[in-house]
Amino acid sequence: MSAKIISGTKIAGQIREDLKKEISELKEKHGLIPGLVTILVGDDPASKIYVGQKEKACEKLEIYSRRIDLPPETTESALLSLIKELNKDAKIHGILVQLPLPKQIDQQRVIYAIDPSKDVDGFHPVNVGKMVVGEKSFLPCTPHGILELLVHSGIQTEGAEVVIVGRSNIVGKPLLNLMIQKRPAGNATVTICHTKTRDLSFHTKRADILIAAIGQPKAITRDMVKDGVVVIDVGVNRIGKTPEGKLILAGDVDFEGIKEKAAAITPVPGGVGPMTIVMLMKNTVEAAKMSL
Repeated sequence: MSAKIISGTKIAGQIREDLKKEISELKEKHGLIPGLVTILVGDDPASKIYVGQKEKACEKLEIYSRRIDLPPETTESALLSLIKELNKDAKIHGILVQLPLPKQIDQQRVIYAIDPSKDVDGFHPVNVGKMVVGEKSFLPCTPHGILELLVHSGIQTEGAEVVIVGRSNIVGKPLLNLMIQKRPAGNATVTICHTKTRDLSFHTKRADILIAAIGQPKAITRDMVKDGVVVIDVGVNRIGKTPEGKLILAGDVDFEGIKEKAAAITPVPGGVGPMTIVMLMKNTVEAAKMSL
């Protein structure tokens, strides 16, 4: 048996086509162009790549995009002042501050400073609270993208044993909350594992759906999963370079070892990553609609 490859690239493309129609309608009926600003503090190479990908996504959808690059020594007060101005800018519907931030800046204070109606990352406590109680809100982009992957792939989650490896505020915790809710890609029984979990394999072997988000290359191996499992690999780990200088990436699961045992699996790259970006675009369009 060889696993079905769940292509985030393909599914993200389908969602983009739907977004194009919504954006066109906003322009034609209301003269409104959704606007996203990305703020990058410092020169972290990975962050530069991510911000660049978001810019390209905006360009493809004809979303107004503004990029603000700030030096590594930027003070917290300067960044907060900038966010305060962007909160009032009518052309901007979504504000994204690329994480991580330099040590002199309190990440939580920055997140709290963003107007919840422009918090297209879904990190503000107001949006997190609404998500937890099941109210309409901006959902964090990676968890939302994972739900869309499952829905578009026809994977049944109702009553399924879902095991999430990783408890971050960005992926693990919100995904736990979303997948236990009465919603598409929900109604699951969810176990969340982390660095202090005893006998990780005991839990991963029970999973009908395994979601790996731990940031350790190939940490989940073939012997840790059961036959027929669905594997969603959130990890993007740089493990080397080709002789030509191209980055070699690996997920948090051993793709080659597990793909012959799993029913379905996401690749790295081309799995969760494209979904995260398209969900950011979706949130930006929703924020523009809310401004009407």
